[in-house]
Amino acid sequence: MTIVSSDAAWRRLLDTASAPYRAAGRFAWHFARGKLGMDPVFRHLLSQGQIPPGSRVLDIGCGQGLLASLLLAAGATEPRPELWPQEWPAPPRGTRVTGIELMSRDVERARAALGAAGDAARFVCGDMRQAEFPPSDVVVILDVLHYVNHAEQNRVLERVRDALSPGGRLLLRVGDAESRRGFAISQWVDRLVTWTRGHRVPPTFGRPLAAWIAQLQSLGFDVEPRPMSQGTPFANVLLVAQRRAAPGAPA
Repeated sequence: MTIVSSDAAWRRLLDTASAPYRAAGRFAWHFARGKLGMDPVFRHLLSQGQIPPGSRVLDIGCGQGLLASLLLAAGATEPRPELWPQEWPAPPRGTRVTGIELMSRDVERARAALGAAGDAARFVCGDMRQAEFPPSDVVVILDVLHYVNHAEQNRVLERVRDALSPGGRLLLRVGDAESRRGFAISQWVDRLVTWTRGHRVPPTFGRPLAAWIAQLQSLGFDVEPRPMSQGTPFANVLLVAQRRAAPGAPA
């Protein structure tokens, strides 16, 4: 029996998840290949089972829908040893992703690439400060919350908590402002990528890691920080935040 290595499985997923973006243009395809291939967070989400099968996923700041495409690719993979690494949890089959993105160009690319997925991947052009958050089991916010000020960040996080089912999970990647050099590099690269994608570069509002954790805990989350800068010079941390059940609620 052939057993696939995690590296081989990941290369296959990268090819499958990038392929739909050929329909959205050369830039969209190259960006998908580069971002999925170089950013460690995407492989981590699959290899660590952070998005369980059947989850209702809300991707805030979804860009051109890369997470949705990756989940579709992974969910279509049979959990056989020759296709899926034995050390990984089960593929996230049956997920439904709602992506919210401010930039209309990115929403157009997402729809051009994944429009055939139907309810499994839908994309809304809107501002996370006002857009409706549907009931969700997992909320993903990668590298976008720092684009609004601290009071607005807190309000977005409150609304995320309210949208999550009890025991639901927030996957929030932030830069640790306490790590001055890594944080500065990540902000510079972030601005460059934003400009390259054809968008204006807004001001940013960072926080030290301890402040992010304290804010989430005050909202009723149990928080586990995980370094998420492997292979990069950044100071990124993935905060795995579980919404606590209300007192007296069934476990």
